[in-house]
Amino acid sequence: MDQLEVCEAAARAGGRVLKEWLGKFAVSNKGPRDLVTEADLASQREIKRIVLGAFPDHGFIGEELLPDESLSVSKAVGVADGDDTTGPSGLRWIVDPLDGTTNYVHGYPAYCVSVALARGDDVLVGTIYDPVREECFTARAGGGAFLNGGRIAVTRTESLSDALVAVGFPPQVTADAPAVADFLAVLPHAHAIRRSGSTALNLASIACGRLDAFWVRRIASWDVAAGLLLVAEAGGAIGPFAGQSVSRVSLDHPAFIAACTPELLEKLRSLMG
Repeated sequence: MDQLEVCEAAARAGGRVLKEWLGKFAVSNKGPRDLVTEADLASQREIKRIVLGAFPDHGFIGEELLPDESLSVSKAVGVADGDDTTGPSGLRWIVDPLDGTTNYVHGYPAYCVSVALARGDDVLVGTIYDPVREECFTARAGGGAFLNGGRIAVTRTESLSDALVAVGFPPQVTADAPAVADFLAVLPHAHAIRRSGSTALNLASIACGRLDAFWVRRIASWDVAAGLLLVAEAGGAIGPFAGQSVSRVSLDHPAFIAACTPELLEKLRSLMG
């Protein structure tokens, strides 16, 4: 069975669940300013059924804790508390059943489903599905990036003054947080800055040329796994912040700058210490 076909089918199924739950869900708090709905849980349950039904020897990492799962397995970013989330195959599905939960709860049309399959930090296939716009972004490692079946590519913007840039803030952010300092450092230099409330959609928007760059210092693997592959396969550049010793993004502890060109990435990196 083709991995990308299963990945896309699972993401679309999760999106259908989200649409079915609109206006019917109850909301609870995972933490301060961080929400979970019955729709998140139902979407993840359907995605898990599809991907593990096709590949029962794969591992599964989802954002939400399902009633039949232990905390360490469901909430692990990578491998936590000694539990192997990769499965016998060494592969793991990394799933955000609803990226943009706050938007979804408020009826703001900027949310999506993100599904990816990875071996270690290498993402093999990924899908981001926007059920509002009926847009399905797909990518296969070495095979390019696509939107509803048509190939997509990043823009060639090199100047920050010409760039439309997005930023991600954590649920709990204080005035003196590094994320705020980054925002203030970039604000006078960028053409404009946006905050969509969905990291996955930000990365998909870079891949198809709607945004030129995005950065985030604190995020989880399920938010970015599919999007990182999309940006890379669409010709974009992804790198660490200034001062970081890593040369590539770790899915266990992702923090990165994504940009349409290496030149733009370096300009952003120079502003954010």
